[in-house]
Amino acid sequence: MKTSDFYYDLPQELIAQTPLQQRDASRLLCMQRQTGALEHRHFSDITHYLRPGDTLVVNNSRVLPARLLGSRPTGGAVEVLLLRDKGDGVWECLTRPGRKTQPGQELLFGGGELKATVVGALEDGNKLVQFHYEGIFLEVLERLGKMPLPPYIREELEDGERYQTVYSKVSGSAAAPTAGLHFTNELMDKIRAMGVDIAQVTLHVGLGTFRPVKAEEITDHHMHAEFCTMDAETAALLNETRSRSGRIICVGTTSCRTLESLVNPDGSFCETSKWTEIFIYPGYQFRAMDALITNFHLPESTLVMLVSAFAGREAVLAAYEEAVRQKYRFFSFGDAMFIG
Repeated sequence: MKTSDFYYDLPQELIAQTPLQQRDASRLLCMQRQTGALEHRHFSDITHYLRPGDTLVVNNSRVLPARLLGSRPTGGAVEVLLLRDKGDGVWECLTRPGRKTQPGQELLFGGGELKATVVGALEDGNKLVQFHYEGIFLEVLERLGKMPLPPYIREELEDGERYQTVYSKVSGSAAAPTAGLHFTNELMDKIRAMGVDIAQVTLHVGLGTFRPVKAEEITDHHMHAEFCTMDAETAALLNETRSRSGRIICVGTTSCRTLESLVNPDGSFCETSKWTEIFIYPGYQFRAMDALITNFHLPESTLVMLVSAFAGREAVLAAYEEAVRQKYRFFSFGDAMFIG
């Protein structure tokens, strides 16, 4: 199967640049997986597609303000994007300009409040950066860092919390689990009142989410590794959901990848964590997920491949073509789909 099999034509003006004022006012394209039938709703109508006994699984990862704008001691501007905490103040980073940030280079941020030294270079061009600071690093980041918005968003975000879900709590992502951006606290309360449980997992989203698939054959593509974890409470709730014949509904592809990475061969769950490189594309047999809430994804991306594995490539591409015709908003700040 080729990467080009997952291409669709998207007008640039349909790429959402800013979030809607009201999170759950976004549109919702509902797709019946067995028939491909579509319905046009708003996200606040998601309750019409949930049943008592179901469990929603959300990714509670919180986006780090991981984009640092600084300078070299000579005065030249630099940009550093934190990707992965390697321990002891060292982070794997994407740096610009790359040729000016070689090992040994000193970097300054916030007028010197945060200092750093490039201490290594990796094969993929990323750098290892040692940070020097006083106090708590996350608090320094909150003061000096900016949200690492995807490259297709060109407008500045006025309120950084709009790139966080209302249930985010574990810092570590380089990008938001965007399907969850549509939920409000009031909507979550309404869902619980229906008898639907909400379970939390954590997957820290890496920058690889935005990397295009360059391989012609999708099986030649190698996924980036992301850390995911499930606690005992969530495992017990998912096992209980299975025992009562409820559905496990993943909010976002990150929740899906977490469950499909951590589920036991017999379909049960237990407290566990791992680095996952799971790549889900058509032909994959789902063991954990029964329904999916997700945004509209980039053409030829691994996320379109995942959704196609769940609902069928032809049906998904037909739904995307309908969304284009109906002028849905696409990508991180765009509209959503429910596939059940």
